[in-house]
Amino acid sequence: MSVLVIAEQRGGTLNRATWEAIAAAQQAGGPLRVAVAGDAVDGVAGELAAADCERVIAVEHQALREYTADGFVLALSAVIEQEQPALVFLPHTYQTRDFAPRLAARLDRAMITDCTAVKVGGPSTGSGQAGAFAFTRPMFQGKVAADVVLDGPAPHFATFQIGAFRADAVKKGSAPVRSAAAAVDASQIRQKAEEPFREAKQAVDLSQAERIVSVGRGIKGQEHIQIAQQLAEALGAEVAASRPICDAGWLPMERQIGSSGQTVAPKLYVALGISGAIQHVVGMKGARTIVAINKDADAPIFEIADYGIVGDLFEIVPAMVAALKG
Repeated sequence: MSVLVIAEQRGGTLNRATWEAIAAAQQAGGPLRVAVAGDAVDGVAGELAAADCERVIAVEHQALREYTADGFVLALSAVIEQEQPALVFLPHTYQTRDFAPRLAARLDRAMITDCTAVKVGGPSTGSGQAGAFAFTRPMFQGKVAADVVLDGPAPHFATFQIGAFRADAVKKGSAPVRSAAAAVDASQIRQKAEEPFREAKQAVDLSQAERIVSVGRGIKGQEHIQIAQQLAEALGAEVAASRPICDAGWLPMERQIGSSGQTVAPKLYVALGISGAIQHVVGMKGARTIVAINKDADAPIFEIADYGIVGDLFEIVPAMVAALKG
């Protein structure tokens, strides 16, 4: 049951969500290979070679220097046909959402997206070995988790929700790197590459943040957001929020964490005045360490927190800032 992970890089910088997809593949078991597409991706391929896998495939072509859906589909479909994996795993990023459905459709194979777990030994579909796996994905805004078995011939495609697996759980090794000239006809690429879309100049990709300070209704008013900002500055963290805060306009929508916002998996997540509704939890439960501050001792956030402080955040946070700066 071989697995091919399609890594994501931009401008020679590896998206760390790739490591989470590799962790998922290692959990699935079986021979593992990693492919990365682009132009002159030797550095990224070398970085990926630190994973415990059979080999890293550097898929290179000048036409892949800038990302286009057509270019990546042409290049990666050829790699998949050559490698013949049983499963193809990808991180559930904006880029993946753009090209992966086209890739699966080009090969006429089944695909499941936004998975949070992979289970070995799922019910057989009677259509091949890949039926031995069940993929867990959230439904109805995270209220239900469904185990899904894909039907049809291999390979089956699966994308994994950011934060569902720990990047630091990847087993390390020393894999060889093989360069593969991509089979790309530039005349078949219909898109023209432009700068990556950003909603605003100050937009931030919270999924790449190592530390996050997030605020909820317990902050009480927009004028108190500065308390969270002071703590974030002291920690070297990004500021985020639950949906009610962004809906009220106290912080930009790009700062929202949860089922209708961004999914994150930082090393440290500090929740200030956040009750812990499931819609928020699904977006941050992958954090390595969760610290919750809430005056309600029965707040659901404490059920997933590694450290909990029951008290008034307006007293606790300034004390934390003073200690950090002192």
